[in-house]
Parts: sequence; structure tokens; C-alpha cells
Amino acid sequence: MNLPNKLTFLRILLIPVFLLLILPVGNNITLISISPITDRFVAAFVFLVAALTDMLDGAIARKKGCVTVLGKFLDPIADKLLVISALIALVQLGEISSWAVIIIITREFIVQGIRILAARDAVVIPAGFLGKVKTFTQMVAIILILIKNHPFSLITSFPVGQCLLWVSVILTVISGYEYVSKNISRIKG
Repeated sequence: MNLPNKLTFLRILLIPVFLLLILPVGNNITLISISPITDRFVAAFVFLVAALTDMLDGAIARKKGCVTVLGKFLDPIADKLLVISALIALVQLGEISSWAVIIIITREFIVQGIRILAARDAVVIPAGFLGKVKTFTQMVAIILILIKNHPFSLITSFPVGQCLLWVSVILTVISGYEYVSKNISRIKG
């Protein structure tokens, strides 16, 4: 197993650590807890490390020429697991709208369906530029929401993280439309 694939597996392994830091289990007890505020910053840091592995694994794989079938398969799944887990956790905590998450998950199911159809023909459809911007925006929004918009909260009450989340929802819809329109012939069979 090469380094990019190890980074992808690390991203997947960090998801439960992240969730244990912010989600209560039973009687509002968080299993890994320092203090509620510190837990959120540590969770944001764990999420950031996981998100950075997303950028690193692809860059290393391309630079070293060690792109693998496993990496092509697992990397987008790891990305979706990380982002969707965080979004669902934030819905459970009452911090974001479930509408945003439903739109994001719907797009991911549609895109994954198209990728499955393409794989049937031995075609791998890479993420497009807009899809990468969407994912980056989602990740930044999640981090800002986790840390209660710090450092922006020091100067304004404007919900920067929430606004970025809705920007990512708009990008989700546009990139989803772009994905479907580019692959309409594959969908029609």
C-alpha cells in the first residue's frame, strides 16, 4: 500500500475520532471530552487534518506516479464520508439546516450513480474543478461552524460559516447539474 492510500485510510480513521469529540452518546455525555469549547476546537483540528490528507494524497499520487485503482475508488468515498459525517453531526447538534445536508447528499448519490455507470464501461470520471471548489467550501464552512466562526466572531456576529455552507449548497447544485449534463448519454444508456 502506497503513501497516498495510507493517507486516504487515515482520513477514514479520523472520522470516528472527530465524531467522538463532538457528538454526545446517551445522556449528553461526550466520550472524548476536555471541555465543550475545547472539544469543538480539537474536533475542528482533527477535521482539518483529515481534510488536508485529501489534498495531500492526490498531490503525492500524481507527483510520484503512484495512482492506483484502490486510490481512485477510495479517495472520493473517504471525502464524502468525512464531509457527510460532519454535516449530519452538525444537524444533530442543531447548528445547520437539514435542507442543506439533504441537497448535498442527494447530489452525491446522483454523482456516485453516474460513476457506477461509467465504471461499468471501465471509465473513471474524475472530479471536476467546480466539484473540488464545492468540497473545499464545504470543508471550510464545517470548520468555521465548529469553531463558532472564530476569528470572525471577534469582530462581527455575521454567520460566516453558515453563509459559506449555503454557498457550497449552490455550488453543489451547479456542479451536480454540470455532472449530469456532461454524462446524460451515459445515463440514458
